[in-house]
Amino acid sequence: MTYALAGRVVVLTGSTGGLGRAVAMALRDKGARLALLDIDRAAVYAQVRDLGGGSDVWGGHVDVRSWPTVESAIDAAAHHFGRIDVAIANAGVATASPMEKISPEAFDRVIDINLNGAWRTFRAALPHVRQHKGYMLAVSSMAAFVHSPLQAHYTASKAGVWAMCDSIRLEVRHLGVGVGTIHPTFFATPMMDGVLADPAGVKIWGGNRGGLWKMVSLDEVVQGIIRGVERRDDMIVVPRKNMLVARAPGVFRRLVERVGFRDADIKAAIAAAGVGDR
Repeated sequence: MTYALAGRVVVLTGSTGGLGRAVAMALRDKGARLALLDIDRAAVYAQVRDLGGGSDVWGGHVDVRSWPTVESAIDAAAHHFGRIDVAIANAGVATASPMEKISPEAFDRVIDINLNGAWRTFRAALPHVRQHKGYMLAVSSMAAFVHSPLQAHYTASKAGVWAMCDSIRLEVRHLGVGVGTIHPTFFATPMMDGVLADPAGVKIWGGNRGGLWKMVSLDEVVQGIIRGVERRDDMIVVPRKNMLVARAPGVFRRLVERVGFRDADIKAAIAAAGVGDR
């Protein structure tokens, strides 16, 4: 059954980036009500105006590296709309640099935005999403499965997003909440322009002109996201021909989850767990 987007309230982080803008427009075309969140205040407010504003398109400032700003922005969105149905953790960054040259601060930044930022988004959204048995989606990458050199920070963050979402999915399954990840290959955005302008990136991926590293269109990724939300998919792969590569690492996951983790045991474990700050 299709999870119709018309009238749903969707929170989207990283809303003013290349992918964020395209996803926001596609969601609006589907009749969704949008809570657009981004670190660039001016850009997000301009985006709200571009999408018609009014009561159905709301914007707020968020830095996904800061838990207080994530929590307050998502709570404010829920207050504005009266509900949140879908949360999409889209904020992300990418660079190419070998371990011997990247600074510890740069490594930490990628992990904190791509992985911890997705966790903060889900953590803040869950109290609202669970009320309507909604869906949460994190933008991962084929880099979760194909680990390129010069990208230890990026591949670790995206593999972490995939693993994190698999774990969270089990925790919220009994609540009726769906959790998914999308894993696109390279696609054209301003972020990708930076990769193509980087001699190291061009050397590793051959300019992304063909072969294994050929880019797909932005529209193909956007449609994958829309289709995935409407189907509440666990995993979305773009292009679909890469599905075998993406599925191989988790070939036994479904069996292990079914045999090893019963909903009753998960609920009992959550009830017995401490606060988690020790």
